[in-house]
Amino acid sequence: CEDCGKSLIGECKLHGPLIRAKDRVIPSRARLTLPHYLTLRVLELRAGNQQILGVFAKKGIQKRTQFGPYVGQLSTKLTCYDESRLVLQVLKDGGKYFLDTPNEDCGNWMMFVRLARNQEEQTLVAYQHCGEVYFTTVKPIEPHTELKVWYAADYAKFMEASAVFIKEESDVSPLPPVAKEPVDTWICSSCGSTFATFALLESHQCVHKDRV
Repeated sequence: CEDCGKSLIGECKLHGPLIRAKDRVIPSRARLTLPHYLTLRVLELRAGNQQILGVFAKKGIQKRTQFGPYVGQLSTKLTCYDESRLVLQVLKDGGKYFLDTPNEDCGNWMMFVRLARNQEEQTLVAYQHCGEVYFTTVKPIEPHTELKVWYAADYAKFMEASAVFIKEESDVSPLPPVAKEPVDTWICSSCGSTFATFALLESHQCVHKDRV
């Protein structure tokens, strides 16, 4: 105790405990990189006080707005898996590496963007360019809308994933399969990939915009 001039174990019985001043809480690197027109919202609170976050627009965002690059640790193994987020990989020096984000100080705000479950809620497309992963808006985003992402067609091939959304189990018809009528296809003039709808083609073409 500085007042008594004695070395004590525990509190000083005469002068009482010290008044503790706590350090200021500093936001993580990922939260500090969030653009001013975006905000994080807590969508769910899981066991262990784990927060499930989503990224929302505070104002309107134009179509073909590019975000990135995605920041993460290059790893041959994925140490942090979240079923609500896209798994991302890049090609570096001839090797294929995961972009791993084991904590919020290892990445940027893009680690909080959740995957889209269908085309209607998709607002972003993820693709690789010059060894980096970027997200680009595929349509105008209204204020208060959550940003959700899915793979571009060629990046989906690289990731060995589906470029189109898989229907939820409840949406699958139990009826026997029937012969399907021919459907129109939309062809990408840059790479020759084909798509069932113009919207899917338009999402895919965002990949080529920055490669011209």
